[in-house]
Amino acid sequence: MKGLYVLKEKRIYKRELPLWGSLLAAVLLAGCITLLALWCQPNALRTVLAGFKTQPLLIVLNALPIGLLLLAFAFLFRNVFYSGALVNFFVCALSLANRVKIEVRDEPVFPRDFSLLREVGSAIQSYDIRYPVKAIAVVVLTTALLIGLGVLFPSRPVSFAALKAKLTKRDTVAVFPGRCWPERIVGAVLSFGVLTALIFSVYASNDLYNSFRVSNAYYVPSVFNELGFPYCFCHQFTTYPVDKPEGFSKSEAAGWETGGQTGLGKDVSVILVMNEAFSDLTDQTMFNWTEETDPLPNLHALQKDPHTLSGHIVVPGFAGGTANTEFDALTGMQTNALSVTATSAMRVVNRNLDSLFRVFGADGYHTSFYHPGDAWFYNRENVYRWLGAEHEVFAKDMKDLEYKGRWVTDDYMAGLIEEEFETAVSEGRPLFNYTTTIQNHMSYTADKYGEGHTFAPVSTTADISPETRSMLEVYTEGVRDADAMLGRLTAYFSDREEPVVLVFYGDHLPYLGDNQKGYAELGSEVSIPENEREDILCSYKTPYVLWANDAAADTLNWNEAVAALDLPEDGVLSAAFLGSVLLDLTGRAGESPWFDFLSSLRRIAPVVQKKTYILADGSVLPQRILNEQTDEASMELKAAVRKWRCWSYYKLKYADVG
Repeated sequence: MKGLYVLKEKRIYKRELPLWGSLLAAVLLAGCITLLALWCQPNALRTVLAGFKTQPLLIVLNALPIGLLLLAFAFLFRNVFYSGALVNFFVCALSLANRVKIEVRDEPVFPRDFSLLREVGSAIQSYDIRYPVKAIAVVVLTTALLIGLGVLFPSRPVSFAALKAKLTKRDTVAVFPGRCWPERIVGAVLSFGVLTALIFSVYASNDLYNSFRVSNAYYVPSVFNELGFPYCFCHQFTTYPVDKPEGFSKSEAAGWETGGQTGLGKDVSVILVMNEAFSDLTDQTMFNWTEETDPLPNLHALQKDPHTLSGHIVVPGFAGGTANTEFDALTGMQTNALSVTATSAMRVVNRNLDSLFRVFGADGYHTSFYHPGDAWFYNRENVYRWLGAEHEVFAKDMKDLEYKGRWVTDDYMAGLIEEEFETAVSEGRPLFNYTTTIQNHMSYTADKYGEGHTFAPVSTTADISPETRSMLEVYTEGVRDADAMLGRLTAYFSDREEPVVLVFYGDHLPYLGDNQKGYAELGSEVSIPENEREDILCSYKTPYVLWANDAAADTLNWNEAVAALDLPEDGVLSAAFLGSVLLDLTGRAGESPWFDFLSSLRRIAPVVQKKTYILADGSVLPQRILNEQTDEASMELKAAVRKWRCWSYYKLKYADVG
């Protein structure tokens, strides 16, 4: 019997790979699967490998997660080729999906896309997709080949008992390993554990990620192509986080979505212009202007107009984060509240969301978004579709672009807005347009508008360096052009018989050198720690004007409508509350449960910024003090803010918006 058993044993395992053979096969397979996954990317493999040759660490970073996955499943299956077949199919399928998504939507595949499988199914039907048939066939055939090799060459199992026998020179037949489940589970768990640890340490490192040379660090699809899909995909596990609020209940949040009725508002066209780095920094006392040299004459005149609301909005960031301000103003959510770590609001959006576009669109408005930049930047091309914009226009869609230096001019954008308004009028529809300009984008260097361009001098009481003076002169010229855009639009709409409301504001304060160099030299409190300032939020404030032409003022019954808004005396609001003000002003209270809630919240605390609240009476309330208070008003504020955070999370993750 023993002889038969041995014969049977030899017959079953005659093609077994020894341990060293399995390890060698695993290394070779990891390399081959990595190459195949890179070949499946949209760009040529030779281009990728040429970049890897100058940055060899990328080879390891792309192959390592594939190798660890292969090792984990090799332990479970007790077969390195079966493991290779599974990992090859999974990794290459993701790489192919990444290729298709980039080609269709100019956006790569992210780990968070796994939570959107239902949306993916419906989205596929909305696009004319050209599937890479050749690449798909290669992946399928390679997977089948690996399965065949797994049948012919099973691996010798790792056995603790066999290893012990070898060390003690015992008879190995007596310790035949059988299925070896403990060893297989331990090996798989260790492999997955190492991979997980690497994803949340090495692959999570922004410093490492940003250290690699790429042709355009802001164009995410290009970064994926150049650094390799496996590495970039692993890096994205820890980027653009959205934290689940404490006490969140999906069913509770779903109940808040009910209600709302369309068609309640007044048919006035609404134009929002978010002007790049627009601020009233030049109004501060350290600047010396005459009536003739004032860079903001139109803003100042409009602030005195009886049909104007003016003040400051508190934006998410300082000296950057344009798209985050767009997100806050249009959705009523807050970028800074999405996660305890920094995130990009536009990058967390991957589904239809409530926004001002949807509210006005439901009332029959022609809705559009204009931006004279690249459609891929901040993923705007996709995000504005999810926000419900009927019409998106980027630089690639604009004709006869007019530049000042390397940026499209504000004056050109004013002309496009006028043309868009004429189109809406010809259609017999009111217009809702959101325009983000770009001309006054940093950097504010002397060559911004071309060699030899001269700038008007800036006079200050502060003793500033030549570098800071140059930055201020360049920046102030952009401010003058922005103010001229405001003047052009108000003059144009003043002459129109159709009712129009214009909202004009800045996205953030300008960048004036590292460590707030320019602000420090000016003596601005922007440069000192927040807890030492008189105005704790001064670094986040940009001016806004909300103006109605005569026809709109009559249509809205301006004075009564404004009084009903209950705005604070200083007109300071969080950017996230600007939309609710606009909807209330145009008679749309009752159309959106979400924006109605924001209207009630801003009446309690017009400003909510990170861990600081400004209440309706103007008092400043830090979060640490609010946490300790138990009076009725404080409890009401805490409950409202909790609802805001939970509702925002629900909308981003679960809400079904048509």
